Amino acid sequence: MKEFQFTVPQELDDVRIDKCVSALMDSLSRSFIQKLIKDENVLLNGKTVKAGSKVSVFDELILYLPDAVEIDIKPENIPLDILYEDDSVLVVNKPKGMVVHPACGHYSGTLVNGVMYHCGNELSGINGVLRPGIVHRIDMDTTGSVIICKNDAAHNSIAAQLKDHSVNREYRAICHGVIKEDELVIDKPIGRNSKDRKKMAVVPGGKQAVTHVTVLERFEGFTYVKCVLETGRTHQIRVHLSSIGHPLLGDELYSGYKSPYKLQGQCLHAYKLGFIHPVSGEYVETLAPLPEYFQHLLNTMKRL
Repeated sequence: MKEFQFTVPQELDDVRIDKCVSALMDSLSRSFIQKLIKDENVLLNGKTVKAGSKVSVFDELILYLPDAVEIDIKPENIPLDILYEDDSVLVVNKPKGMVVHPACGHYSGTLVNGVMYHCGNELSGINGVLRPGIVHRIDMDTTGSVIICKNDAAHNSIAAQLKDHSVNREYRAICHGVIKEDELVIDKPIGRNSKDRKKMAVVPGGKQAVTHVTVLERFEGFTYVKCVLETGRTHQIRVHLSSIGHPLLGDELYSGYKSPYKLQGQCLHAYKLGFIHPVSGEYVETLAPLPEYFQHLLNTMKRL
C-alpha cells in the first residue's frame, strides 16, 4: 500500500474532502476517491472522515493507495487499431460502439478487455482494477485516439499534462446548421444537469470549459468543424456545440434534431493527439484517420 501526504493549500480551503483529494491527485477518478474515503484509506488530521467533510487550509491529509489487486476483468482477443506503441504508452484508435472501460452493463468487449490481452500485466494500476492503463476516455459512440499507460510513472506524467491542458486534442465533428463564423471560442462552464444526472450542461458555477471551433466545410444544413479542447470536461464538445444551437449530428442526448441519416450516436472523432513522452521528453503526435461512416457522410453531403 502506497502512502501520500498533503497539506491543504489556500485555494482548496473549505471544500469537500473528496474534491480536495481529486484536485491534489488528478489521476484518480472521483468515484475511486470516494471509495478510498469509505474504506477509511483517507485521513484528515489523523482521523477518518466522510466524503462530504470539509477541509481547511493547512489541514494534513494522508491517503493510502491500496496495492493493485488481481484484475477480475478478463482479457479478450479484440483487434486493436494501434496508432503508436512503446514500453510506456499505447495510443489506440477506438471504434464506434466500444466502451473504454468496464462499467455496469459493459463488462466485456471494452477497450480495456482488448488492451489487457495485448499488453498482459504491463498496465498502470492507478485508476483501479476496472480501469487498468486508463488515464482519460472518450464516449462509447465517439471514435478516435485514446492513450493507454503501461506503468504508473507514465500514467502520472500524462495525467499531469491533461491537468495543465498541455495535451493537444483535436476532434472532427459534423453539426446541425450552418455556422457563420469561420472561427469561434466557446468559453462556458460545464456541470451536471440538475434535471437529468446522465447529462451535462452549461451551468453557472460549473467547471471552466473552453472549446476552439474552426469551420472546415459548410453544407446544406450542416457544418464540418475542427474542435480543439483547451479543457477536457465530460461531453464538452457535445454540450458546447448544443449550447450555441449547433448540436452534433446523431447526438440523441443533446440534440433536438432528427437525423436524416441512419447513424449510431454522434458524429465526433478524436482525430489528433499530441503529448510529451513520459520518458524521452519528446513531443509525440498521432493522427487517427476518419472512420468510414464519417468520410461517407462527408462525401454524401458534398454531392447534395
